Amino acid sequence: MTKDLDNTDTLRRLVAAVALGDRAAFRRLYDATSAKLFGFALRILRKDELAEDALQDAFVSIWHAAAGYQPHLAAPLTWMTTIVRNKALDILRRQDDAVELDAQQFDADMLLAMQDPAAGPSDRVQMTDEARALAHCMEALERRQRQAIGMAYFHDLSHSEVATQLSLPIGTVKTWIRRGLDKLKTCLSKREAA
Repeated sequence: MTKDLDNTDTLRRLVAAVALGDRAAFRRLYDATSAKLFGFALRILRKDELAEDALQDAFVSIWHAAAGYQPHLAAPLTWMTTIVRNKALDILRRQDDAVELDAQQFDADMLLAMQDPAAGPSDRVQMTDEARALAHCMEALERRQRQAIGMAYFHDLSHSEVATQLSLPIGTVKTWIRRGLDKLKTCLSKREAA
């Protein structure tokens, strides 16, 4: 990605041009963001071909939805990341097979994605102060709570799907998630007050 494309204002201008049907701007937008967005999709889907499908679907949606982009609500990359996430989750839902998660690897990958702003495109998500605070607070949780919350909120699994994946009663999973969210709220409040 060229340096001039690595800023929010340039991405906003490109999205605005795409909204007007500018194919060259769409190409520049794709070139500037596709590696980062592919890495994000890959983190969710774990397979290159599925991440490529999610990315392709997302860019079709970006082309069609650019006119509806509201810059005061989200940065362009945040808006595009949300579209990629939704497309990736749609692909997960369409799969007949259960989502396979290596719990320990998932914990490590989730924390790496949230904490390491120097990692390569397939190992990072654009960091914000809020994401760093969340990563810090997630680290403070017990592994079981962190894992259950991660599966529910980062992989968009229902409580019953999390229970199935962890081979635990649903009541236990709900308790871990509820208590973990309470701890996160307390931790984030303390960091905000500091």
